[in-house]
Amino acid sequence: MRQDTSMKAESGHSRTALPSPPVPSQADEGISLSGLRHSYGEMQTLAAIDLAVPAGSVVGLVGPSGCGKSTLLELICGLREQSGGAIAVGGHEAAVERLARCAFMPQRDLLLPWYSAIDNAALALRNQRMKRTEARSAAAALFDRFGLGGFEAARPSELSGGMRQRVAFLRTLIAGKPVLALDEPFAALDAISRAEMQEWLAAALRVDPRTVVLVTHDVEEALYLCDRVAVLSARPARIVAEVGVPARRAEDRDAAVTDPDFVAVREEALRALHQGSRGS
Repeated sequence: MRQDTSMKAESGHSRTALPSPPVPSQADEGISLSGLRHSYGEMQTLAAIDLAVPAGSVVGLVGPSGCGKSTLLELICGLREQSGGAIAVGGHEAAVERLARCAFMPQRDLLLPWYSAIDNAALALRNQRMKRTEARSAAAALFDRFGLGGFEAARPSELSGGMRQRVAFLRTLIAGKPVLALDEPFAALDAISRAEMQEWLAAALRVDPRTVVLVTHDVEEALYLCDRVAVLSARPARIVAEVGVPARRAEDRDAAVTDPDFVAVREEALRALHQGSRGS
């Protein structure tokens, strides 16, 4: 297996934009959850979730393992039907309309083993009927920035877990959807690469805002990348706290996460997470 390589920081981060979203414009693509409930048979996973995600904002979801965070993302994207309550993306409640506006990145990379890295990354564009050469060119333009330069022709089996995750993340961004639903997008990366990817995403969102719902177990990551963070309880999940962010997506990540105000908010979020895990 080829060894993973850490991403190199580039001075042009702040000038890098995400792929342009399709019509309708991202300005119309807020998310609204009202009394949202979901059950798998007799097992209730979500209990009366109320959450508003304004267009162009980034909201993080943290909570105990198995509390339903991934299910919540799938419901937002129209990949599942809720048991009760209402979901709207850009004012549209129908699952097919929500799916048309959302790009979902699951925890597993789900790369096609018979495709090269470049073709896996370009798959979302191919699904939009873009020609293969054009889709490959669009994906190739971002390979170096994602630390994937030189691996365009590699099959998934030749990539490390972290590199596979980068290809999956690139595939999600390049779809050009106005809403991104990210389920632990950096979980497979080493600490250095993870911090660099956080900085890259923060810079890209400053230039080209998207509506983002981010699921992560890393409270620090959520507080750095998001405008606010919703803390979920143990199953059946409910929102037990919403935490504001002192300096969202600062250019200097290291300075941001060590700032006393950031540390205080992180402790507040961790306390809420602990209390929610105990069902209090």
